[in-house]
Amino acid sequence: MNRRKFLQTGSLTGIGLTTAGLGSLRASELKPEDRGASAGPPAFSLEEISIGDLQKKMQLNEATSVSITQAYLDRIKQIDKQGPKLNAVIEINPDAITIAERMDNERKQGKIRSALHGIPILVKDNINTGDQQMTTAGSVALLGNKAKEDAFIMNRLREAGVVLLGKTNLSEWANFRCSHSTSAWSSRGGQTKCPYILDRNPSGSSAGSGSAAAANLCTVSVGTETDGSIVSPASVNGLVGIKPTVGLWSRTGIIPISATQDTAGPMARTVTDAAILLGGGTGEDPLDHATLNNNGKGLKDYSSFLTRDGLRGKRVGLEKSHLEGNPFLVALIRDAIKVLESQGATVVEVDVLGPLKALGNAEFQVLLYEFKDGLNRYLASSPANVKSLKEVIIFNLANESVTMPYFNQDTLIESNGKGNLDSKEYMDALAKTTGFRQTIRDLITTNKLDALTGITNGAACCIDLVNGDYDNGPSLSTPAAITGFPHITVPMGQVHGLPVGISFYGDAYSEPALISMAFAYEQASLHRRKPAFQQDLVS
Repeated sequence: MNRRKFLQTGSLTGIGLTTAGLGSLRASELKPEDRGASAGPPAFSLEEISIGDLQKKMQLNEATSVSITQAYLDRIKQIDKQGPKLNAVIEINPDAITIAERMDNERKQGKIRSALHGIPILVKDNINTGDQQMTTAGSVALLGNKAKEDAFIMNRLREAGVVLLGKTNLSEWANFRCSHSTSAWSSRGGQTKCPYILDRNPSGSSAGSGSAAAANLCTVSVGTETDGSIVSPASVNGLVGIKPTVGLWSRTGIIPISATQDTAGPMARTVTDAAILLGGGTGEDPLDHATLNNNGKGLKDYSSFLTRDGLRGKRVGLEKSHLEGNPFLVALIRDAIKVLESQGATVVEVDVLGPLKALGNAEFQVLLYEFKDGLNRYLASSPANVKSLKEVIIFNLANESVTMPYFNQDTLIESNGKGNLDSKEYMDALAKTTGFRQTIRDLITTNKLDALTGITNGAACCIDLVNGDYDNGPSLSTPAAITGFPHITVPMGQVHGLPVGISFYGDAYSEPALISMAFAYEQASLHRRKPAFQQDLVS
């Protein structure tokens, strides 16, 4: 999905996936030999394994954090760097084994920090880590930027006992560089691929985090989102993604786009693992005022909400426009409705996207202003060689063959041309987006809804470095992004071997209820499938 075009034009429909050339067969009716050649990597002993199963292996002395960490490092070297070469991991943490050894030693001494103790993770390369790794947002302009200390959430996760394997590639500057760029490409990391069909784009901006978790290069991963950058790559890569309420996870130490919309969040193969990771990252941070609104609503353990009857008696509002358009996607959402109803939910049609039209490009204007303000403050206090957005633009122009071989930096330039956060244009745009929050809240209240639902977004686009991203069907990321409300995507099925997710989102701090509903749907449907590493759709 081209979210930059969506934000700028306010378009709500998109062109959808074309059915021409795809034939009339459903994906489930295609024979394996008709789905393109597979780059099939060798079997992996930890494939599709959960956090809980890894903990059992360590408790029974069948594995150690060191052996598990080494297995993932070998998997990254084999699949990500040698073949099929997903290019999801931008940097390996040289301290990974040392951290794993420390976790093993603590376990021997009877100390278990949390359910994440000794569990290997990957995090997006816009999250500070106070170690030997760089934090670059995928930009070569930030090469050498080694943070002095961890981002707040990274500190929380380390305290919970995670083993940091490394950093993942992303759409450069988290997809906020150019109006016609290709998601999952960065000047530092190159192009990341979708592990289901390798000539497809894993979406962004948390492309590497999505591709890596889907391909079993880690147990779970961390992405960040301003608008769709967790839920879109999670949906496209057959994952569960949680965009928390803005402020549930701190943003301190994360290269910013928007003070009003940014958040980091979990990406995992199951709702259970995503919920475990969510609890590990919560906490009130005095340096991020948004977290101070939590008032104890950020939990350390969400496991009690993982109930199979989480949909019973719930009223769920379905975005009505998702019942029209691409027939493959419509078939998936109609099947999902049957599952929801079979689990005791009442599904009612609502218009979530209609009120979005009145916003025009207000969201994009807010992001332009807040990106300049936030990035200038981040760079000014960082070890990076560039100290402002203006200097980033100058650097890119001076190194154009490396930084801009396929697309330019018009979004950076437009942002740099904006004024301060007291500008009337910014204040007017912010008032519109803030008002939209109440519009969605009123919709939920009037219809007595427990959650809103619909298609997270369409199946993965083809990688196209010439023309950039194209619209791939309906999306439900923007309303949740603008409001700052939580959003969970869960695998809903596949279209010709490409995953598509279903969304659950609700009011602020409704994570417990959403996790219950997402878990109930997941357990009733079980649509997660491991990737096939096909070269293309039809060879």
